Amino acid sequence: MKAHPPARTHRYAASVSWSGPAGGSTKTYAGYSREHMVTFDGKEAVVRGSADPAFRGDPALLNPEELLVASLAACHLLSYLAVCALEGIEILSYVDNADGRMTETSGEGRFVEVTLRPEVRIAREADRSRALALHDRARAACFIANSVNFPVHHEPVILA
Repeated sequence: MKAHPPARTHRYAASVSWSGPAGGSTKTYAGYSREHMVTFDGKEAVVRGSADPAFRGDPALLNPEELLVASLAACHLLSYLAVCALEGIEILSYVDNADGRMTETSGEGRFVEVTLRPEVRIAREADRSRALALHDRARAACFIANSVNFPVHHEPVILA
């Protein structure tokens, strides 16, 4: 019987800071800024975020719901590239126009699904069916998709 390696724990950190009362204090629901900054320890990236415009946020800034959809799409991309590389399938380009659907009832929101729509260009026509099938392996390997409690659908297109 093959021994399994011990479980490993990975930690990921991000800091979120509110821009404060410069845009208005929290005296009233309508009166305060939803703008915030997301930073990552040891990384140069800084994300300016806000609430969804439906919740009085700035439509020019990213909101947490968009970041969740982007995280799922990026995780699938990275998982897919890895399984294709291991299988010897040469990927020339990959674009995903993903979207998520959230429902709101009585002021409580919940994602009900995310759909990924990767359009993948491969080097060899002969690899088309394998490249399409590998989306299932990438789906199973995606840590973030394995962590959410709603379906993540895939509608891949393979071009040669």
